[in-house]
Amino acid sequence: MLTNAHIAQSADQTNAPIQPAAADPYQWLEQVTDEKALDWVKQRNAITRAELEQQPDFFTLRTKLQAALDSKDKIPGINKMGEFYYNFWQDGDHQRGVWRRTTLEQYRTDNPVWETVLDLDALAKSEKENWVFKGSVCREPEFDRCLINLSRGGADAVVVREFDLASKQFVKNGFTLPEAKSSVNWRDKNSLFVATDFGKGSLTESGYPRIVKVWQRGKPLAKAAVLLTGEKTDISVSAYTSNHLGVRHELAERGVDFFHSEQYVIEHGKLVKLDVPGKAGVGFYGTQMLVTLREDWATKDGKYPSGSLIAIDFDAFKKGDRHFTTLFQPTERTSLAESVATKNFLLVQALDNVKSSLTEWKFADGKWTARLVNLPTIGSVGIAAVDDEHSDGYFLSYSDYLTPSTYMLAQAGNDQREVLKKAPSFFDASPYQVEQKQAASKDGVLIPYFIIHRKDMVLDGSNPTFLYGYGGFQISLTPAYSAGIGLGWLDKGGVYVVANIRGGGEFGPAWHEAALKEHRQVAYDDFAAVAQDLINTKVTSAKHLGMQGGSNGGLLAGVMLTQHPELFNAVISQVPLLDMQRFNKLLAGASWVGEYGNPDVPEEWAYIRKFSPYHNVHKEVAYPNVLFITSTRDDRVHPGHARKMAAKMLDQGHTNVRYYENTEGGHGGAANNAQRADMNALQYTFMWEMLQPTKSSDAVK
Repeated sequence: MLTNAHIAQSADQTNAPIQPAAADPYQWLEQVTDEKALDWVKQRNAITRAELEQQPDFFTLRTKLQAALDSKDKIPGINKMGEFYYNFWQDGDHQRGVWRRTTLEQYRTDNPVWETVLDLDALAKSEKENWVFKGSVCREPEFDRCLINLSRGGADAVVVREFDLASKQFVKNGFTLPEAKSSVNWRDKNSLFVATDFGKGSLTESGYPRIVKVWQRGKPLAKAAVLLTGEKTDISVSAYTSNHLGVRHELAERGVDFFHSEQYVIEHGKLVKLDVPGKAGVGFYGTQMLVTLREDWATKDGKYPSGSLIAIDFDAFKKGDRHFTTLFQPTERTSLAESVATKNFLLVQALDNVKSSLTEWKFADGKWTARLVNLPTIGSVGIAAVDDEHSDGYFLSYSDYLTPSTYMLAQAGNDQREVLKKAPSFFDASPYQVEQKQAASKDGVLIPYFIIHRKDMVLDGSNPTFLYGYGGFQISLTPAYSAGIGLGWLDKGGVYVVANIRGGGEFGPAWHEAALKEHRQVAYDDFAAVAQDLINTKVTSAKHLGMQGGSNGGLLAGVMLTQHPELFNAVISQVPLLDMQRFNKLLAGASWVGEYGNPDVPEEWAYIRKFSPYHNVHKEVAYPNVLFITSTRDDRVHPGHARKMAAKMLDQGHTNVRYYENTEGGHGGAANNAQRADMNALQYTFMWEMLQPTKSSDAVK
């Protein structure tokens, strides 16, 4: 969820009239910028800050965290466009960031010379806007013009402006779109595929564009030709181009719900629907069509299981051939992560028990052949093609919980690698070790989890333990280095744990689907099982165990708070969903009914009601210490969820409730490094204050 894969409705809808829920005395807090609501936010923020800032290490920790975020020794990730290698960079001198470029020869040096392409700090100052850079869409393969996405305060809604890379200037009278949650892609130099807010009736119930048009340069947007119109009950529509090895396709997609879609190829100006399953992704590698399956598919020529990556000659497919070559087929504990094309190879990354593997596939003389790539770590790998039209080079990065990233230039077809950059260590990892364990969930399914702890950890139940989870939308949690976890938690003496619960994508579509809709409770049972295992093995005790989750994980945190208050002493619920009766009426919420179910359908509300935190918090229950944290500018998950939950608990008499709302930051919670450091310092300080050991004789909660 709650990724940038879908783009929601216009920002001005955040204060649109909202249909009332029966007997909800806190609904006024859903009015995002209402003066009364903001006064409540300011009061709660002040109380939370006053408490946490008085802790001895708060300001020291915040300074350390920002120093790590601002470090000029971080690896500047690059992508090649034309002759240059581009990077977006934020540090202490560039809080909003600078888009810049260099050559590969310069990048190889210890101190590359960078050419500024766009300075966001200078732009924001000159235009008196709180701009946040939300990326660019550049025309390929010419790389002469880009569409720059600029967000006010970090919201998903963006202003789109055409930018000339040669002159490093916005194009006068170029393509521009007002603030909206738009999807734009180049068709050619003088036309775009545009899905945006075209006015009344142009958005889905989820708030996403339901109309995509072809917009010609110099013509009014209102005169753009309609390419595809979805239903109001859909999620969104989009259109884009695919180019590889001189083979070009124009494609369109209708998102029926979050997981089902219709795929089209545009031929001679007309949409031709592709005969692929509704739960599948489509891509192209030269003359080959690639299909990523998220459901089983039986064709006249074969059967292909969910989670597979399959390939076929596209012309043969259009003539009725359904005999695919399988490039990846999952097992019980393996899953497809991604595929990336170079000129002559398709790199297929998979997860094997939540650790990365990589296979190179080559297509020649009508056949696919494979080679397993030797990886340098059992952690997480990142891959990105350097230039898929002219080179078999690719950027290969890897890290794990205790190993900072190494950034290399690799060559498909062999194991030659050039180390380009190594990230610095922000904490001493030598005292720690990483283990992968598993816990039996309520139904007996084994749930893996990673635990990072001191090598000399004593199993006496007193270790402050920070448990993290997500469990939704087929998103996988894989090992990654975090300066914040090291500085804010491990260095203090804490234990860090990541639970790979169902609902995620660690073991493919089946792992995700096991927790959909009426089966949602299994994800929560999984997380509780990991927590209980940490207690049973005396890593920690309920007195010293805390957990955090954000977004869908914020819902997880709310469920742990209300279903298992006996397991935790601290809970952080970040940018959360909590009112599951109204989630589909707030901002982009309607797009997630495929994950949770529809609360407007009585049969579905019957099971949603059982895990909705807002409806399961009670005055007479003793709850763990809780911190709700969100952003005023989050226009994806409504801040009203966190506001209402905190207000309800406070009015019930729960005095251990903290609330903090950043005024910027969007769904990510922070708009720049200073805000990120501050938000993280608040969370780590809260967690440590609640869980830190006092006396060895402390009784278990």
